[in-house]
This record gives sequence, structure tokens and C-alpha cells, in this order.
Amino acid sequence: MSTLITAELVDLELAGPDRGAATRSLAERLSGAGRVTDLVGFLADVASREAQMPTGLEGGIGIPHARSSHVTAPSLAFGRSADGIDWGAPDGPAHLIFLIAAPASGDADHMTILAALARRLVHASFREALSNATDPQQVAELITREVSGQ
Repeated sequence: MSTLITAELVDLELAGPDRGAATRSLAERLSGAGRVTDLVGFLADVASREAQMPTGLEGGIGIPHARSSHVTAPSLAFGRSADGIDWGAPDGPAHLIFLIAAPASGDADHMTILAALARRLVHASFREALSNATDPQQVAELITREVSGQ
């Protein structure tokens, strides 16, 4: 389970009226893959982090994230929303959402994933590739290559 993201953790038609519903949908994928052991506990940790400061970035990006005792391995779930979801960014809704889940003891993992993702998201070509992808496996491979360097 050393792979950060797999096709089963990708939702190219993420639906949800708000960030809570979208986060739950992505977290359910993590739970289904055995990467989150307690969905409710993990969602509480993400909500607590989100309450500190919204994690919406300019350019239509949402990056909810948390370290949690309910996470078994550093993981990333990705969702793409056609309608966009308000993630608190000043320029409008998020269309590309990345849910970062790190074990409670994984402070370095959490920050490494977040920093690597942020570095890649400044590149329009990366955002466009994610926006235009038609296959979850393609997205998982792209993110793995760009963020993990694998």
C-alpha cells in the first residue's frame, strides 16, 4: 500500500452540494480501500483542520487534509467537480479537489505530500491534464508521477 493514489481513489464526476459532502465522498473511497479505519473519526479530523482555515486555493483547487490516527498509510484521493464546490478560495469554487490523509505520526509525510502537490499545481499543464483526463487510472498515474516522482 505504498502507492499514494490508485484509480479507486479517483472520482472524475465528484458530486456534492458543499465541501462536507465532497470530502465525505472522497473519504469513503479511502475507507473502502482500507486506508481509513474509522470514517467518522477521520472526517472529524478533516473538519477540525478545515475549521482552522479553509483549504481552497486560487485557480479552482481544494486541498482538504488532515493527520489522523484513523489513517493507515499516506494517501491521496482526487475528485473533479464539473459544477465546482465552494472551498473558501477568494476567486471562486474548486473544480479539482485533493483529499490528503496522513497517519497521525506522519507529520513529515503530510507536509511532503502537501508541498509536492502545491509545487505541481502552479503549472497550468498539470491542472489542464487533470481537468481533461477521462480515465481514473490515467489520473492516478499522472499524480503519482508528478507528486511522488515515481
